[in-house]
Amino acid sequence: MKVVLAYSGGLDTTVCIFLLREKYGFDEVITATVDIGLPEAELKRAEERGKKYADKHYTIPARKEFVEAIYRLVKANGDYEGYVLGTAIARPIIAEKVAEVAKKEKADAVAHGCTGKGNDQLRFENVFRQYNFKVIAPVRELNLTREWEIEYAKEHGIEVPATKEKPFSVDENLWSRSIEGGKLEDPSFVPPEEIYEWTKSPEKAPEKPEIVKIDFEKGIPVAVNDQRLDGFELVKLLNELGGRHGIGRTDMIEDRVLGLKARENYEHPAATILITAHRDLEKLVLSRRELKFKKIVEEEWAELVYYGLTNEPLFEALNAFIDKTQERVSGWVKLKLYKGSVMPIARYSEFALYSEELVSFDTKAIDQRLAEGFAVFHGLQGRIFQRLRREKL
Repeated sequence: MKVVLAYSGGLDTTVCIFLLREKYGFDEVITATVDIGLPEAELKRAEERGKKYADKHYTIPARKEFVEAIYRLVKANGDYEGYVLGTAIARPIIAEKVAEVAKKEKADAVAHGCTGKGNDQLRFENVFRQYNFKVIAPVRELNLTREWEIEYAKEHGIEVPATKEKPFSVDENLWSRSIEGGKLEDPSFVPPEEIYEWTKSPEKAPEKPEIVKIDFEKGIPVAVNDQRLDGFELVKLLNELGGRHGIGRTDMIEDRVLGLKARENYEHPAATILITAHRDLEKLVLSRRELKFKKIVEEEWAELVYYGLTNEPLFEALNAFIDKTQERVSGWVKLKLYKGSVMPIARYSEFALYSEELVSFDTKAIDQRLAEGFAVFHGLQGRIFQRLRREKL
């Protein structure tokens, strides 16, 4: 029998290679690592481990697809309960690529290393089951703990980065880095600085602020400081700039799909900068009612992504609305990066609904006296109610 395993190169999925043979009786275990902007060292490590421990290994490029997903996320200002969606937006792309390998290899099943307590099991399996694959989930099905996996790896001579002293589970892609597990599971525990790799501590960030200019075309970021870049290089550059200034750290209590509350730590410098800039530009060009309704759409959009339901018909409809709003979201925003904060300080768009002539205190383009009629009726029902309450209630 043959199985294709979605492979990250970490503790869970590496242990799964052995368990798929030992506990499930597979004759051939094929690992598939999907490159969605992984650090070169991590990608190389996953490839080396896959080739060492599995019967066959695939490294699949998917940076283009992931950048397209990032563009869509920026247009939707994608965050879930304050979490800038990163891991969630990547999972369906990974699952689709793994499914392609499984079809090519004519595999009997597909497998993943997700636990039964998290969200990723749902994100992967929603795609896998769409293609009617048999799904194997050793960590969930065997009810494994991370401590057990570390001991198992040690007994079987499996080289993995996690230890009992540092049992952190880390997931990285171009857009974000998540860190969880170990002492971080205690909400009252203050995380050590060592868990962060992308961002400097704000206290150690430069004393001088840095100004960065982001250009957008129809909601898509296209340039940094007037230098046009492709999506991958643009995000990579902003990760470096933002990380240097301590921007993009999140430490939060998150509501998982299963209903469990979890403590999560993230790093996402570029995401923080781009979404801050994009939201600011939207305020300049979209009407009040567009902005109000788009917030409702964004919340539903983010929940579908978080739940791994990007194949839901509603997701396509929401994207159609979002794309319509982005037709005018072109222009630039300047932001100040300083010790963990990112603040818009200037913006411009040829589609701005802002009129300096109308709003300025120093012009007479609007006759102020006309506003009196509006003021007479503004709040009328509330005033009537208060009068009745004083007199009759």
